[in-house]
Amino acid sequence: MEDSPAHIVLLNCDVCSSFPLPDMLEAHKKYGGMGTLLVNKVSAESANQFGELVADPETNELLHYTEKPETFVSDLINCGVYIFTPKILIAIEDVLKQKKDRANLRRVSSFEALQSATKAIPADYVRLDQDILSPLAGKKELYTYQTLDFWEQIKTPGMSLRCSGLYLSQFRHTSPHLLASGDGKKGATIVGDVYIHPSAKVHLTAKIGPNVSISANARIGAGARLISCIILDDVEIMGEGDHNAKLGITILGEAVDVEDEVVVTNSIVLPNKTLNASVQDEIIL
Repeated sequence: MEDSPAHIVLLNCDVCSSFPLPDMLEAHKKYGGMGTLLVNKVSAESANQFGELVADPETNELLHYTEKPETFVSDLINCGVYIFTPKILIAIEDVLKQKKDRANLRRVSSFEALQSATKAIPADYVRLDQDILSPLAGKKELYTYQTLDFWEQIKTPGMSLRCSGLYLSQFRHTSPHLLASGDGKKGATIVGDVYIHPSAKVHLTAKIGPNVSISANARIGAGARLISCIILDDVEIMGEGDHNAKLGITILGEAVDVEDEVVVTNSIVLPNKTLNASVQDEIIL
């Protein structure tokens, strides 16, 4: 690999977390294994939605791993955050070689080959969970690091609102300078955790929060009321009265316009739309 890195960080794209990578890296170095997984405890009822694992309570070695089992194995789950040494690349090469060798040894009829082509995983396809984690469990190569902080999986658009709230709450402790403030005298009234991009324009009569994120070049008009919203770039929310334009539990895509006296609740609006009527519980494509 370029620059010969000592460690490789791998993150699933559908999770939000405080990502305790510095502490996780220190633990990884102490373990001395090939890889370390970030893990978390969940309820027994929801555990089978994730990769479940068993770890040694003293050494934190990964002893057993299974992806989304039909029966309960453990309330300890894989969070989709990994630190590996470059040895992981050798492990991947070994898996690919084994798959290629098995493919070359097989002799099947043309009908079986056709069925295989539609159902089988390609020989050059490596599954991290089934081809790497499960076989290496219990071989003193993989270890776990349990997070006690927040972690969520983002499986629906609506989950991004909860995750935004978790990050805003984290900013309160780690980066309070990023959060907006105001009492309605010199700027908008701010309630709870709110982020406003420096380039966004928010009218001083607007009331924003809690759990609101406003992105670059957004324009929030007079009297707008925003609660639990993600406002993306170039969105314009018009308003002339006393909290006439109201948004709650809503995600607005880039360059969406919301006209005066429009109420938007529990909705997702894709980019470049104009809302001139109130909507509720809708996804506007």
